[in-house]
Amino acid sequence: MHVIISHRNPCTLLAMTALVAVVACGKDSDEPFLLSGGGSSPSSPPTLEPDEKGVAARLEVPALKSGNTFVYHTTTEGGRKVMSYCLEFDPAKMHSRWVAFRFDGLTRPRSNVGRTEAWSDDPALPLSMHIGTNYFGSPYNRGHLCASYDRQYSFAANAQTFYMSNMSPQVGDFNAYYWTTLEQLVQDCGRSASFADTLYVVKGGYIDDTSDLKRSTAYPDGYLSRPNGKRMAIPSHYFMALLRVKGGSYTSIAFWTTNDSHGYSNGNYAPRSVVRQDAISVRQLEELTGIDFFHNLPDNIEKSVEATFDFNTWNI
Repeated sequence: MHVIISHRNPCTLLAMTALVAVVACGKDSDEPFLLSGGGSSPSSPPTLEPDEKGVAARLEVPALKSGNTFVYHTTTEGGRKVMSYCLEFDPAKMHSRWVAFRFDGLTRPRSNVGRTEAWSDDPALPLSMHIGTNYFGSPYNRGHLCASYDRQYSFAANAQTFYMSNMSPQVGDFNAYYWTTLEQLVQDCGRSASFADTLYVVKGGYIDDTSDLKRSTAYPDGYLSRPNGKRMAIPSHYFMALLRVKGGSYTSIAFWTTNDSHGYSNGNYAPRSVVRQDAISVRQLEELTGIDFFHNLPDNIEKSVEATFDFNTWNI
């Protein structure tokens, strides 16, 4: 597990609407630390160690932002090092800017792990970035970004999803009955080898714009206080960016939704026909968040594949 500081390479965000199916120029692989073909911009400074460069070059990892801390977590499965997920932590907000991971031949299997409930601060972050494992307080749940059920291939991988760096203050009903529907969509797509050879996933709560934090009488500035004195940003919006590769072809979709119940509670889960209303293109999500997703794709492929989405492709 490593902590590094990196710099985000700015990109031009283009609004495009044509339906595109793009054929990859290289062969996708389940190799955990495969260096992708990459775009024209370097994904990290040249001073990084080789393993750190390898992680930053993975297709699921967005461009990094200066001043934040990049962390990745691995487990050893059958003698092989496997990355469970990585994240970019914003120390000023005490909240991850995004988490990224993939479903492939190594990480899509399900065992009988279930939920380990192994709550802890992230051991890869310095103590100054620990927020403690206590509950967030009403009305917020400790909401997983990389879901517990996203990492079911080993006990160790599941336990890592309970690091507090992977938690976000989500309205309880949103976390339980709306976000869960999106999580299950990702899991269904990711675990189906017939759907995708590899599914690349980025999730997060939007925190870059402090004017967009979720404010209330109890939290007037959009931050909640932790017992150790740290203050954590409360996102008003959450997002997902998905990139599917199947037979050498890439397709993508994104979601942007508010941190509210959306009217679902008490065992009444939002149907996919409702959450599909939050679907947008990855390019639109980049415009909303300022995050450069899937920037390690060759530029011509990235621009085309991020421009649009197709509901039929994504089973919603």
